[in-house]
Amino acid sequence: MINKKAKIAIVGGGVAGSSIALYLGQLGLNVTLFEKEPSLVCGPPFCHLHAGGNLYREISDKQCITLLKQSIDFLRFYPFVVDYRPTIIVLPTSDSGTPDALLPRLELLKGEYEAFITADPNNKVLGESADYYTLYNREQIELLKQQPVVSKPQTCDEWMIPVAKNIDLDKVQFPLIMVQEYGLNLFRLAAGASLALEQLDSVILRTKTIVSNIQEECNADGWRVTYIKGNQTHQENFDYLINAAGFRTGKIDDMLGAPCKRMVEFKAAYVSKWEKYDDTLFPEIIFHGERGTPQGMGQFTPYPGGYFQLHGMTKEITLYEDGLVSNTALSCQPQLGQNFIEKIEKSWTQEETNQRTKSAIKHISQFIPDFSHAQVGAKPLFGAQQIPGDDPTLRVAEVSFPVKRYARCEIVKVSSVIDMIDAIVGQLIELGYLTRPVQRQRDFSNMKSLKESDIKQYAQSLSKARDYPLSLANRNMDTP
Repeated sequence: MINKKAKIAIVGGGVAGSSIALYLGQLGLNVTLFEKEPSLVCGPPFCHLHAGGNLYREISDKQCITLLKQSIDFLRFYPFVVDYRPTIIVLPTSDSGTPDALLPRLELLKGEYEAFITADPNNKVLGESADYYTLYNREQIELLKQQPVVSKPQTCDEWMIPVAKNIDLDKVQFPLIMVQEYGLNLFRLAAGASLALEQLDSVILRTKTIVSNIQEECNADGWRVTYIKGNQTHQENFDYLINAAGFRTGKIDDMLGAPCKRMVEFKAAYVSKWEKYDDTLFPEIIFHGERGTPQGMGQFTPYPGGYFQLHGMTKEITLYEDGLVSNTALSCQPQLGQNFIEKIEKSWTQEETNQRTKSAIKHISQFIPDFSHAQVGAKPLFGAQQIPGDDPTLRVAEVSFPVKRYARCEIVKVSSVIDMIDAIVGQLIELGYLTRPVQRQRDFSNMKSLKESDIKQYAQSLSKARDYPLSLANRNMDTP
């Protein structure tokens, strides 16, 4: 498979960089992964698979189909990351849209999912295609409201019971829509990726390492990378460079003089504790709304132990005034304000943590009245996200190749990483580093061989080290 031994440098150990290192390392390529933090996957929060893009009414059908395909690939590559619980899509009565308007797209996605299964039975990772979505009218919800909560829900109806008991039925439109879009656990991905990389002799992992400069070699056949680890500066030559630096991608482009056009957006999600429901398993609930308005989309993401991660797509909660910036003619790196950089590199003030978390709780309490009793559960999950081009609604992007022997990763949603890897593998074949054909692999044996106990223990240690509750490292099926 390997035509000639090449040294590949990856800058950034987030979802993109870690996944590329895993994939290429399992093909036997010589990979060095540079990450400035002490552990992997420390970037912006993610909690949702987006298996069809149903959170976003404004994106095209084409993007939704791509997100569905990418989600299937992602689940096959990272089976240990998934929290198998459904998502409920709710349109408030105040919203200008209707549930019926969503049905044609849901039917389209159900058909596409069936086609993916027909092409490869291993693609059946979201349950049966016929069950991709389920509708609930008010009469059905009223009946479920009278049923006892099930400790370990198995059916759609059982998952819907706590929703029926807690949602204000007079403030939502019917039908409610249940979609087989599952949760993703950031800490489990970081743990599993780290454990899998440790098994690969072909991958060198350099954490707590800052890449300070990159120069093209004199013969234009590779790159000289200068990096700082501890108090020492080192240099190393590589044949191929992969920029997976996340929102700092523009800094690498500036070093190389690569052309660029991008935005960076700072976002945060808030951790709440609803003690009344320590032992109840909820589905995720999405309350649709217009981005940036006081009625922006609300996202209610459950974890074990009564913890809930919250988004409110308003400027008082998840979005920020001046939190979306573009690059300039002078630099590829969009410049976030110093207040955002301090949050990313240092810490949040307790005052802002309390203020924005309570605003998020209030936002969700419009539709789940008893949730007003929830409290601040931990510091926010936060980070900055790059968006290639100039469209802030873009949800599907993977990789570009603006300079020879250089790949620039530009994922917006984590499930895009496998398509990104495919494109990079294609260029490595063209350069002669891999021979044709390279089988498109999704189910690596060493990923499946990871022990659940090891992943859980590592994920909890990462959660503790980053000062978050251990419950955020667990899935619904796990005990807190």
